[in-house]
Order: sequence, then C-alpha cells, then structure tokens
Amino acid sequence: MSSKDIVLAFSGGLDTSFCVPYLMERGYAVHTVFVDTGGVSTEEREYIEQRAHELGAASHRTVDASQAIWDSFVTPLIWAGEFYQGQYPLLVSDRYLIVQASLERCDELGTKLFAHGCTGMGNDQVRFDLTVKALGDYTIIAPIREIQREHTQVRAYEQKYLEDKGFEVRAKTKHYTINENVLGVTISGGEIDAWEIPEEGAVAWCAPRAEWPSEPLRIELGFDKGVATMLNGKAATGPEILAFLNRELAKYGVGRSLYTGDTNIGLKGRIVFEAPALTALLTAHRALEETVLSKQQNRFKPEIGRKWTEVAYEGFFNDPIKADLEAYLVSTQRKVDGKVIIETRGGTVYAVKVESKNLLHSKKATYAQAADWGVAEAEGFIKLYGMSSTIWAEVDRANGGK
Repeated sequence: MSSKDIVLAFSGGLDTSFCVPYLMERGYAVHTVFVDTGGVSTEEREYIEQRAHELGAASHRTVDASQAIWDSFVTPLIWAGEFYQGQYPLLVSDRYLIVQASLERCDELGTKLFAHGCTGMGNDQVRFDLTVKALGDYTIIAPIREIQREHTQVRAYEQKYLEDKGFEVRAKTKHYTINENVLGVTISGGEIDAWEIPEEGAVAWCAPRAEWPSEPLRIELGFDKGVATMLNGKAATGPEILAFLNRELAKYGVGRSLYTGDTNIGLKGRIVFEAPALTALLTAHRALEETVLSKQQNRFKPEIGRKWTEVAYEGFFNDPIKADLEAYLVSTQRKVDGKVIIETRGGTVYAVKVESKNLLHSKKATYAQAADWGVAEAEGFIKLYGMSSTIWAEVDRANGGK
C-alpha cells in the first residue's frame, strides 16, 4: 500500500507522539509541524525535532509564530481587558495559528489530510476542527478521538503503545498534560483533574514563595494606541516584551493560579496555569485605559471584551463577529497612549504610576481633595440625581411601608 501524505500538528507531547506511529501503521507518511510562538527553549525545540524524526516522521518543520500570536491574539486580548470567566487568560489561543501553519504545509505537499492530537473530551478539538473548516476543504483525522471508542484510560494506552514500540515516554508527560507557549503554561491531569491539591511537579515557570526575591521589582511599559511598544524606556517588539515579562515576573510567582472552567461540551475542566506576562500587561493597560476613556466607555467596554474572550475561547476565531468586536475595540484605543509603572513584591502585580497626555484629569478639581463648585451646586446635583429613589421612599412611607 502506498503512503498517503498527512500533516500532523506536533508538540512532542504524549498525544502527538502517539499519533506518529499510529498514523504510519495505517499507511500515512506523516509530516510534522511544530508552531513555535516563542515560549519554549532552544533545547526544547531541538528535542521536539529529534522526537519527530525518532518516531518516524517523513519530514518535520518548525514555524516561528511569535509575532503572529502577538498581533492576532495578545493585542486584541489586552484591548478586550477581560479573561475568560474572569480568570483564565486564554493560553490555548495558539491553536488557531497551529492550524493555519499546518494547512499551509498541506498545500505545499498537495494533500488535504490534516491530523491533530486532541482528545474527544476537551475544547481544543473544537478550536482545531472549526478553524480547519473555516480555512478550507480538508479532511480531519483525530487519532486520540478514534482510540477513545475502545479505550477508557487513553493516556495509559498511549504510553504503553509507545513503550511497546521502543519509544521512551517523558516522565512529566506520564502524569500531566503540559501545554507551553509564549502566552504561558497550562498543566492538567493527575490530582489536578481530581480537584486535589497540586503536587510539587505541577510547576513550570513560577518560583515558589520561598524563592521570591526580597527586593520589589518595578517595570515601565509604554503604550501607543493600546499596544505595548516600550519596555523600561526602550522600544521593544511584542515577543520581546512577552519574553521579558514572563522571565522576570515568574521569579516573583506572578500569574500562577488554579482555574475551573466550563468546557464547550459541558464538562468542568480544572487546570493550573502560569501567565506572568499577560497578567502584567492586562494590569498595566487597564490602569492606563481607565484614566483616558470616558465613564460611559469604561462601563460599556467590558461587555464587548467578555464577548471577544468567549468567541476566542470557544473556537470561533474565524467567525465574522470577532472582526466586528475588534472594530469596536480598535476605536476605544485611539487615546490609550502613555506610560505605566508596574510593581510586584511577589504573587501580585500592581500599576503604581500612570502617565498620559490624555488623562481625563480636571485642573480645577481633584477627587476628595478640591473642587471648583460650591455647596449649593453639590446639594442640587444630589437632589436631582437621586430624585427617583427619593420619591419612591416618600410614597412608600406614605403607604405605611407596605
């Protein structure tokens, strides 16, 4: 039987490692693609490439998507100003770029066959499949979903399958599912899935409290129309800013949390995540934005932001509503220019100083300090502002409070 070319989105983890020999046994020539968003070390990239060849891949390609993820995801996420369900910074959003790069490889090879290592229980399968369907007429093959029809303990089956073929399985992938990119790290599996206390192995970038530096850390970020372009007074690219913030703030344990969320198919999912850079960027941007947007903008914008995060999280990255929402977000950023100094002493990051030529600050009045109006004006405002509530109370008393 002649081999059929198929492109596999490959990370080197347990699931995608399993997929290579599994697909080869079924007559496919497997071409692996690893999309590097800038969050892994040189050693890890080399390991992923070696792993692909060791498993028998017909070819392997590493694609640099660090700038693309900043432009297509980080920028609108920070504009939106909202994490999913108020907690989770959408660390899985590199999936959309992974699909795009993999399908480009399909086109080069002249094949319509695309494979991924998503399970049938989680959200990633939705993100992968909907993106494929939005970008073209391709056939999706998902080996992990296929083996779930016959095996309930999927990870144990994958591990044994690989070991029986003589392939070593990394210790950390035996216990946890770990996803790492420039946005951060997610860790699931084991005791985390059981809602138990995470063990010492469920740690990636963030230092434990005992190792936090004693001196506080201050970092200055400069924004131009809502986009971070300056780091400590110097121009910097988005990927450079993300790498610096992740590295330095991880030393202080910033951005680490436990999160329980509602998956697309209705299950509860629990993960440990670490996202130092996104946590800091959101804090700084929000502090600047709140000083330059009007009261009505600050009230309404979170509704748009929450919708954008839902769309991005649930797999609708190519739905036209995303572009509609982003058109509004772009408009809100016209005056979001300035500098913010963030500070951490460990665990939490704060915006301690804000500078902007567009700051909506009255020269004649300061909250709780000074005002250029008199007592009569203040009392008149209060009377009119609360008139509806006051009248209701008067009528209620007249009727005996019933």
